[in-house]
Amino acid sequence: MTLNDPYALLPDAELVRLAVRDERAFEVLVTRHAPAIHRLAALNVGPGAADDVVQDVFIAVYRGLPGFRGEAQFSTWLHRVTLNACYRALGARQNLSLGDMPEPAAPHDPVGAGERADLRSRLAQALQTLPRDQREAVSLRELSGLEYAEIAEITGAGLGTVKSRINRGRAALREWLTRAGVGP
Repeated sequence: MTLNDPYALLPDAELVRLAVRDERAFEVLVTRHAPAIHRLAALNVGPGAADDVVQDVFIAVYRGLPGFRGEAQFSTWLHRVTLNACYRALGARQNLSLGDMPEPAAPHDPVGAGERADLRSRLAQALQTLPRDQREAVSLRELSGLEYAEIAEITGAGLGTVKSRINRGRAALREWLTRAGVGP
């Protein structure tokens, strides 16, 4: 996607409308949303399975675009499709494998990189201890950066319930990490 690409400046709603019959519009949607969808998938199914989930998500989205009515934002629908694909990939498993998330490159600070890897591993372990509804709400808020109302729409829970799940999830994470010796 280049700055000269007229599709790059279009909002999602317009791209969705065009993508039903225009492959380039769909490519822009994929390019725009794939990184966030991959992060969400990696959190829920682990980095090893995330690529397959992302592929499944965009195949499902492509097939579902003609039926997308636009009552919700595209990104809200996309997150719901992603969570559903994650749950299908997990099958009956309730425990998530998140400890092997890839380390970002940090060539100038190997000590800091090691500390971040340790923190990421502990956080992954802590996330695994949360009930599914709390893990889902916390991951959508903290990793995907969604607003509470968007999370409520994605999960089908009331706004108060979403706030409560996030609050309880954060408290449980804080408690687990404190017991593990991780301080602020």
